[in-house]
Amino acid sequence: MFLPESPRYFIKKGEIEEARKALGRVRGQDPNSHYIEAELNEIRANHEYEKRMTPETGYFGSWLLCFSGSVGLASSNVRKTLLGITLQMMQQWTGVNFVFYYSTIFLKGTGAVSDPFLMSLIFTLVNVLSTPLSFWLVERFGRRSMLLWGAIGMTVCELIVAVIGVTVGFNHTHLVNGSPMADNISAVNAQIAFIAIYIFFFATTWGPGAWVLIGEIFPLSIRSRGVALSTASNWFWNFIIGYITPYLVGSEHANMQSSVFFLWGALCALCIVYAYFLVPETKGLTLEQVDQMLDEVSPRKSAAWKPTTTFASKEEKQTTA
Repeated sequence: MFLPESPRYFIKKGEIEEARKALGRVRGQDPNSHYIEAELNEIRANHEYEKRMTPETGYFGSWLLCFSGSVGLASSNVRKTLLGITLQMMQQWTGVNFVFYYSTIFLKGTGAVSDPFLMSLIFTLVNVLSTPLSFWLVERFGRRSMLLWGAIGMTVCELIVAVIGVTVGFNHTHLVNGSPMADNISAVNAQIAFIAIYIFFFATTWGPGAWVLIGEIFPLSIRSRGVALSTASNWFWNFIIGYITPYLVGSEHANMQSSVFFLWGALCALCIVYAYFLVPETKGLTLEQVDQMLDEVSPRKSAAWKPTTTFASKEEKQTTA
């Protein structure tokens, strides 16, 4: 009820004054200030540029527009769409929903935790309380760095949980009154502690970070559809993780026990490679500048990129010519 419409939405509808008011409210500036005027001109110029470069399409054609261009060209629509889809895929591949969906059953099998349900609530509480820290991290260190270091932290925690589990932890139990009991309670407690630390790394980095990025990488012409496809990817892989996990850890199936954390750890290591080679740094850039950055440099060099021209200046030169 209280959020203004996006200024870019008003620009798209041709409602310039409404766009000015919305932008002033979002930036906390006087709508008639020089700062707002400069950014508004940039948004308008970018919109005009996209209109010239984007062919007229119907409803289904606008979805196909998300897959136009070349995969090898960083600024192409298909490259941005695939980046958004794979970002949400990698977020799910970290395995965090294994903990949220199945930790109660998983911990119950060790007998070391008196109330597995309470422990799962503690994991959720760690997730909730850690997430606000990401609001500061994402602006202080940037999106790319946040995802890179978050993936490193999660990988280390996952592998520690796995190694402890297969040596002295979760995987080693004996029967007490017909129920399983861990041979080494201290080792299981260490595993639980590192699972909580792993959730902390996720909640402060990949959890919110992937959502921030998909809101910043798409141009206006495909933004709503690009975000929709990325979100669909998140829920698709969420479903896949939820569906296969019982087969991975079920005693009547693969029964991987703690070894399943080797799988999640390996996928988190893949997230490190993914973030290093494919995730651009969008910190401090407007949505229009993100488009320019993707045009000019690779993701690995994006953190050092600075805008040297604007769409407004390009439009002015073209008009003069």
